[in-house]
Amino acid sequence: MFWEEIDDKILLHTPSGFNFSNNLQYLSRSTNECLFHIQDNKIRKAIPLGTCNLLIEISEYKDQILAINFINDTCPDGKNRNEEIVAYIIEWFDLNADLQEFYKLASTDPILSQAAQKFEGLRIMGIPDLFEAMTWGILGQQINLTYAYTLKRRLVETYGHSIHFEGHDYWLFPTPDTIANLTVHDLSGLKMTVKKCEYLIDVANLIHKGLLTKEMLLAENDVKRAEKILTQIRGIGPWTANYVLMRCLRFPSAFPIDDVGLHNAIKQVTGSPTKPTRNEIMQLAQHWTGWEAYATFYLWRLLY
Repeated sequence: MFWEEIDDKILLHTPSGFNFSNNLQYLSRSTNECLFHIQDNKIRKAIPLGTCNLLIEISEYKDQILAINFINDTCPDGKNRNEEIVAYIIEWFDLNADLQEFYKLASTDPILSQAAQKFEGLRIMGIPDLFEAMTWGILGQQINLTYAYTLKRRLVETYGHSIHFEGHDYWLFPTPDTIANLTVHDLSGLKMTVKKCEYLIDVANLIHKGLLTKEMLLAENDVKRAEKILTQIRGIGPWTANYVLMRCLRFPSAFPIDDVGLHNAIKQVTGSPTKPTRNEIMQLAQHWTGWEAYATFYLWRLLY
C-alpha cells in the first residue's frame, strides 16, 4: 500500500473501488459509539502507540486517497511512528483485501447481489486489537446492538483512558492488564451479567499473560483450527469466535452462521415469512466459499 508524507500529513492511496463515504456511513450507525468521532466526513480516533497515545483525523484528500492528520500531537516524529499508524489504518479498513472476486460472485448471487451493489466499496471495518474484539463479542452475546453499545461505553469510560481535545473526550479501550486485575464485583456497576464479567476477566488474563495472541491464531493459517482455539476458552462459543476471526484476524472464510442478524437479513432479501434454517443457510453459502465473512458483513449492512 503506497503512502507518502506531504505538508505534515500522511497521504494513503487506497485500492481501486474503495469508498470512504460508505465506510463512514457504516461507522456512523450508532450514536452511542465512544471510540471515535465522525463529523463533516472526517473521523477522529485516539490510537495507542507504544508509550504514548495519538489523536488522528482521517479524511478523503482526493478520490482513492486518504489524508491522515495528527491532532494534539505529543509523540515523537519519525518514520517508524508513521509506518505504525498507516499499518493500523490499513488493518482497520481492511485495505489489503482484494474484493474483485467477492464482487464477481456476489453479482450473480440472488442473496448477495442487492447488498453488494448498494454498498460497493465498503470494507469489513475491523477491530485490530484482539482484546477489544473479544470483549465486543462477549458484550454482544444474546442482547440487542443498542444495549451492547451502552455496555461498551460504560466499560470504556470507567476503565479506559482518554485524550481531551476541543471539548471532546477521545477514548482508548481498556488494556487487558487493567481488566485482568478486576473482580466481578468491580464490574458489577456496569450492569452486565455475572457470567459476562467472568468471561471478560478470564480473556483479559489470557491475553495479559501471553497465553492468547493474534500471532498464535494467525499462525494456524486455518479458520477451523483458530476457531477451535477460541472456543476452548470459557464463554467463547462459535458465534463469538467467528466474529473475532472476521473482525480482528481477517479470516475471509470466518462465518458466524448462527447470527440472528444474518438470519434476518436473508429473510428480508428472500421475502420469506420465516427465518432460514441453519441447513438452508449452509445451502445458500455453498456459493460463498472463501468469502463467508464478507457475505455476512454485507448482509448485516442491509439491517444496520
